Amino acid sequence: MKNFALIGAAGYIAPRHMKAIKDTSNTLVAALDPYDGIGVMDSYFPHASFFTEFERFDRFVDKWRRNSGHKIDYVSICSPNYLHDSHIRFALRSGAHAISEKPLVLNPWNVDQLKVIENETGKRIYNILQLRHHPIIIALKEKIAKELKSNPDKVYEIDLTYLTSRGKWYFVSWKGDEAKSGGIASNIGVHFFDMLCWIFGNVQESITHLKTADTNAGYLKLKHANVRWFLSVNYNHIPDAIKAKGATTYRSITVDGEDIEFSGGFTDLHTKSYEEILKGNGFGLDDAYGSINTVSAIRTLDPIGLKGDYHPLCKRI
Repeated sequence: MKNFALIGAAGYIAPRHMKAIKDTSNTLVAALDPYDGIGVMDSYFPHASFFTEFERFDRFVDKWRRNSGHKIDYVSICSPNYLHDSHIRFALRSGAHAISEKPLVLNPWNVDQLKVIENETGKRIYNILQLRHHPIIIALKEKIAKELKSNPDKVYEIDLTYLTSRGKWYFVSWKGDEAKSGGIASNIGVHFFDMLCWIFGNVQESITHLKTADTNAGYLKLKHANVRWFLSVNYNHIPDAIKAKGATTYRSITVDGEDIEFSGGFTDLHTKSYEEILKGNGFGLDDAYGSINTVSAIRTLDPIGLKGDYHPLCKRI
C-alpha cells in the first residue's frame, strides 16, 4: 500500500483522485487546500490529516520524509494550473513522485526545467491524460494506425467540438484569469489536443480564428490530419438537442465526416490512470510536452477571424 498526499483537495477534480487512490487500495495521508469546506473527504479518507496552510502541510510531509518508518510515495496535484509547476517541484524535493492534473504546466520551457529536477531527485512526474485510456479513443487510435499502415500518406479531416457550460463564477475564479489558467485552450482543451496528436501526429501549423473570454477556435495541421477545433464554456453554444436532455456538456469528434461519440465513459478514467502509474506505465514529461507546446502557442496567436478553414460553429459567434 502506497502513501499519498494531495494538494488542491477542495477542487472539482480532487474527488476523482481520492476515488482513484482508494480504488487502487492505497491511502491518503494528508491533504491541503486553503478552502476548508472539504466534507467530501469523509467519503474517502476521513482520517487523513488536513491543512489549509502550505507551511504546515510542508512541515507534515517533511517529518514523514525524515521518519524511517514512514514516507509519502506520491503527491497528487489538483491545484490551480499556474501552481502545478511549484507543487510538482515540492513533491520531488520531498522524495515523492508527482501525479499532476492537466495541464501539467503552462509552457514547454517549464517541462524542460522539470526534466532537470527529475534527474536530480530520481523521482518521476506523471500527467493525467485520461483520454488515452478511454475505450472509444483507444479503438479510434487502433483503427487509424491500421489505415495508415496501408496508406502512410493519408490525411484525415477532423472537427473537434468541446462545449462545457460554466457559470459567471468561472470568470471571477482563477480559471477566468489567463495568467493562472492558461486560457480556454489550456484549461479545457489540452487533453483533447494531446489525444489528437497521440493518434494523428505532431502539430505542423496552428491558426486561431476566434479568441474570446469564453470561446477559442482554430485550425491545426497535424502530420496526418487537418483539425478544425472549437472550445467553449458558453451555455448558448450547446446544441438544442443536448440542452433538451438537461445536459450541459457536449463532446464530439468527426473524422472524415464520421462522428466519434465519446461523451460517456469518463467515470473511471482517473482510476485507470492511477493503476497504470502504479505499474510504472504512466504518462510522463515527454508525453505531456506536445500538448503543452500546442496550447502555449495558441495563447500567443492573434485570431484572424473567419478566414480559411474554420470550424462551422464559428459562425454563431
